[in-house]
Amino acid sequence: MKSWKILSIFSTGGLGIVLVVSFVFLFLFTSPLKTSSQKKGKSPEGVEEIAKARDLTPQDIEAALKTYVPTGKYDDYLMFCSGGHSGQVLVIGLPSMRLLKLIAVFTPEPWQGFGYGSNESSDILKAGYMPVGKDRKLSWGDTHHPALTETNGDYDGQFLFINDKANARVAVIDLRDFETKQIIKTPNIISNHGTTYVTPNTEYVIEGSQYSTPLPFYNYAPIEQYQEKYRGLITFHKFDREKGRIDESNSFQIELPPYGQDLCDAGKKESDGWVFCNTFNTEMATGGIEQGKPPLEAGASQRDMDYLHVINWKKAEEVVKAGKVKEISGAKVIPLETAIAEGILYFIPEPKSPHGVDVAPRGDYIVISGKLDTHTTIFSFDKIQKAIAEENYEGKDPYGVPILNFKDVLVAQLEIGLGPLHTQFDNEGNAYTSVFIESTLAKWKLGEPYNSGDQAWTLVEKIPVHYNIGHLVCAEGDTVSPDGKYCVALNKWSIDRFTPVGPLHPQNFQLIDVSGDKMQLLYDMPIGIGEPHLCQIAKTDKFDPWLVYPETGFNPATMTKNPKAALAGKERIERKGDTVEVWMTAIRSHFNPEHIKVKEGDKVKLNITNIERARDATHGFGIDGYNINLSLEPGESNTVEFVADKPGVYPFYCTEFCSALHLEMAGYLLVEPKE
Repeated sequence: MKSWKILSIFSTGGLGIVLVVSFVFLFLFTSPLKTSSQKKGKSPEGVEEIAKARDLTPQDIEAALKTYVPTGKYDDYLMFCSGGHSGQVLVIGLPSMRLLKLIAVFTPEPWQGFGYGSNESSDILKAGYMPVGKDRKLSWGDTHHPALTETNGDYDGQFLFINDKANARVAVIDLRDFETKQIIKTPNIISNHGTTYVTPNTEYVIEGSQYSTPLPFYNYAPIEQYQEKYRGLITFHKFDREKGRIDESNSFQIELPPYGQDLCDAGKKESDGWVFCNTFNTEMATGGIEQGKPPLEAGASQRDMDYLHVINWKKAEEVVKAGKVKEISGAKVIPLETAIAEGILYFIPEPKSPHGVDVAPRGDYIVISGKLDTHTTIFSFDKIQKAIAEENYEGKDPYGVPILNFKDVLVAQLEIGLGPLHTQFDNEGNAYTSVFIESTLAKWKLGEPYNSGDQAWTLVEKIPVHYNIGHLVCAEGDTVSPDGKYCVALNKWSIDRFTPVGPLHPQNFQLIDVSGDKMQLLYDMPIGIGEPHLCQIAKTDKFDPWLVYPETGFNPATMTKNPKAALAGKERIERKGDTVEVWMTAIRSHFNPEHIKVKEGDKVKLNITNIERARDATHGFGIDGYNINLSLEPGESNTVEFVADKPGVYPFYCTEFCSALHLEMAGYLLVEPKE
């Protein structure tokens, strides 16, 4: 193929990619060096032949080059995604779209030994059990919305939060070792959704309830008393960055009407100090299809407008400090009437069944999308403040919450397609909105000061995605300094994109290049875990994770050295009454000690340390028949306690392939029967 033909084929791409691809082709087809097959007289298998054999277009090759990360090189970005019903978090590299890690959060995870005998991880999980009866054990979660810590509205790479919609829990993940450190079971709500979102300096982690229930915790009220007895809540979890933990004693909640609180976003820069949350079902429908009543979905879609919640969290903080709260289930709660009287809570009409609420980088615009609408709706923060100051209300809701005049706070409504959901931003004044029913991603222009004249509030382009795009994420696209470059369509359906693996299909994460004049689909990534929802993308260089733990005998739960850790040369077994305590070390390729002799009914406390200091020298520890498994990264100390209630001989072994003599890294737990 002539070089000028190659160049013309790739003229649709950017100049840089044209030159790179042209160089590759020219080198392969004109180089005097021959492959081993050519030297032996066999037909050559160059790039051109491979592309032809696989029916690849020049656009396919260009996309492959844009996503390829050679072995030994790292991705430019990390994408943190909810793991849906797995209850976990996925970490994916961009642009390679490689799954790098699954972080264990709300459910036991055997590879990392999370919840399988480890005292540390078991205690974290137990802290999130439902406080009913004897603390109801939870073995699944439904993660939805991860949130990285922020400093001045920008990601800082220190911690990650994730919610569990099914059980109203919030978890804290430390990004020094990418492990869960805390799980909070939020009081007074059963399920959440508009969670987790952080204020610009991570003063608070925001959690909105989804489905209203009676207050306090687990109270019963007939569904016929829904309007009188049921309530929503928004929780502001105080985050102690120094300790890396949520401080429940300084957290608070605001009582809300029994509407369906949905997604939230915290104001930034111009709107710092405020939070915006969508709602649906302001009709307060409760369904009852089995009784011949309209189904919930129909009853909750009658009105043309629902309400955007506009919340002054800094004012709420002052009210809490002044003691104008009531205590419910041990939590400080600002009553609904107090929130109204103190100017904390306002409503703005918004197109019905909204899902996305997204604050522009300067904090000046709030973008709303209604699932049953064809527009994005944009409100001005300045106009909102003016309307509040002038008490420009169009009325009040049934509970007395002031409703701002829709037209007086509206900036624009831009028609972009049927079923808009979520919006992200780039560094050139563009916004990107997922359009669910159309299965497209829409790119459009913001107005002043981002764009002016004919460019302001205009639809630029749409690209089809496959299929039913739900959430959308762009590189740092919800911060004060978005990057542009990449967006990822988080599609609910995949239908015909991947090799069939049964009726349960994977979801499809599609990587889209948004850096050029035209958006370009680069890659389809099947997600065969749970039902992922939202993600966040941050530059890789914002993270500084440990490669090994700082000291031998380090406890990941406390992030400090364990004073009782087992250390080399101090391995031993001690008996005190019916308790046997073991100090064990692990190193390639043996445990010390290798025999643990106990009696049936003994309590066994095993302290085990991986004394390796080499990167990636992880060991596991599993006891056959006892449902115990630990993952021990280099330097890690962990403790497991159990009752030896099953007499017999039980091998234990290293569950992580660690060396040539991995299979020989084993020992025996010998449980002598009672006489």
